[in-house]
Amino acid sequence: MSSMQRIVSKMLMVFFWTLLMTTSSHILLINGDRDLFNEKAQTILERTLNRQQNHNAAKNIILIVGDGMSLATIAAARVLKGQKSGRSGVGEEMLYETFPNVGLARTYATDKYVPDSASTATAFLCGAKTKYEGVGVDDSVRHSDCSSVPGTELRCIGEWALAEGKSVGLVTNMRVTHATPAPLYAHSPDRWWEGGSNSKDKKDHSPCKDIGRQLVEDYPGRNIQVILGGGRESLMPNTTFDPEYPERRGKRPDNRQLIEMWKKHKQLNKFRYKYVWNKKEFDKIDPKKIDYLLGLFEPAHLYDVTDRDEQSKRTDYDEPTLAEMTDKAIRILSRNPNGYFLLVEGGLIDNMHHNGKAVRAVSEALDLENAVKVALERSSREDTLLIVTSDHSQGMNFAGYAPVGQDIFGIAEISNVDKMPYTSLMYSSGPGYKITGKGRENITGINTADKDYVQQATVPRSTATHGGEDVGVYAVGPMAHLFVGVYDQHYIAHAMGYAACIGANKDHCQRGNLYQSTDGAKQVGGWKWWIQLMVAVAVIIAY
Repeated sequence: MSSMQRIVSKMLMVFFWTLLMTTSSHILLINGDRDLFNEKAQTILERTLNRQQNHNAAKNIILIVGDGMSLATIAAARVLKGQKSGRSGVGEEMLYETFPNVGLARTYATDKYVPDSASTATAFLCGAKTKYEGVGVDDSVRHSDCSSVPGTELRCIGEWALAEGKSVGLVTNMRVTHATPAPLYAHSPDRWWEGGSNSKDKKDHSPCKDIGRQLVEDYPGRNIQVILGGGRESLMPNTTFDPEYPERRGKRPDNRQLIEMWKKHKQLNKFRYKYVWNKKEFDKIDPKKIDYLLGLFEPAHLYDVTDRDEQSKRTDYDEPTLAEMTDKAIRILSRNPNGYFLLVEGGLIDNMHHNGKAVRAVSEALDLENAVKVALERSSREDTLLIVTSDHSQGMNFAGYAPVGQDIFGIAEISNVDKMPYTSLMYSSGPGYKITGKGRENITGINTADKDYVQQATVPRSTATHGGEDVGVYAVGPMAHLFVGVYDQHYIAHAMGYAACIGANKDHCQRGNLYQSTDGAKQVGGWKWWIQLMVAVAVIIAY
């Protein structure tokens, strides 16, 4: 090999390992191959030693939340990722696991060890922990008591961003009034007060505005420039038929047409706006020619990824993916020279966990990676802080001693007590609890990899519960080093505020030349897949 070839080879290696920081590792670990293990470890060590902190102020923040995305869920998604590509699943990495800054967040609510999504979202969006099912309010609120709300309202990161001239966006595959997005704009003593009959109780909460009204009528909800997800029913009267499902109606008992009110507000203020409810209209939108976008693609939650192929056959009413919505949102919000805050929620992970359907839940966790990839490609690591985390854990366990290569949704082994098989993924509680006269259900011959298979559970319950263990926090970009460590979840909001010079933590900022722009070549996500492939092939040839 000539000296020039050696130089080129070394340069390609630098590029190759740089790309590995932003793409999942596809290394197939072979049992007993100590050189391969050593090589991978040395690569990680070198990458860690060369890591530098980015002390730029974050012009933009993208917060991606996998609802219910526990560490066990991530571990299972890793294996699924490899197995979908014909590998064993060992040694795989999720894209965000290559981020240089990783922490753990404690998720408890102030009144429960195991929290719900509203209390946890209030923590990481508003900077204070609160009671179970509280939305954007502090701990002094009384659950489902409207009279206790005044004085408990928290100013949250959406308001912080707007106060500094930034844009705000919201993307979810759940109802846009659901528990995780709600604290971005609403204050409520009960997460279920979304709009009319969504409430689980029979109390009169009319003195309090429901979450749907706060989204459309109040600040900061009406100032959110991009709102994409599901939940038309919370914004439509129960006398109005749904445009997609003629047999269904809205759920509001107050006859308020909140979608029409949203449109009227934008029209009166001479904003360029668009409301869409299907993918066909969504795809027509030019991000350069619109200021406000409201997209509600289902009456309630969107379809999960395992049903997407079937649903997409309904071409007139198809819905965009989480990644597509994320892409559109960033392209609209990034036109603001002051920057933006974008919340992206993959909420169907948790939804499917509650149903005890691990195939659907883990598939959703894997699909979330597509949204992360889009966020990387559409933003710069120099001025955009990207965080991937979860609001809380879930009760799915990844256990047993399945051999490498076994289907992640398959049998782990045969119990040495009752001599019956059990799966690698099971739940601590949920609808999968089944006891026969001979003990637990014998799942021999059952297709446990079917998308609607309900995993076995230890305790009978109509839905599986959340988990109380910590969740991962993965960060890259300006001030991402602030997210290293183990901390209470509400710290995330304070760290984001400090990083972006918004909210209470902005005294350290020097106004004037805060943000540094970079061209596409410096953007970590700017590399196309075919360039990555060419570099990888070149490295192999060089060797």
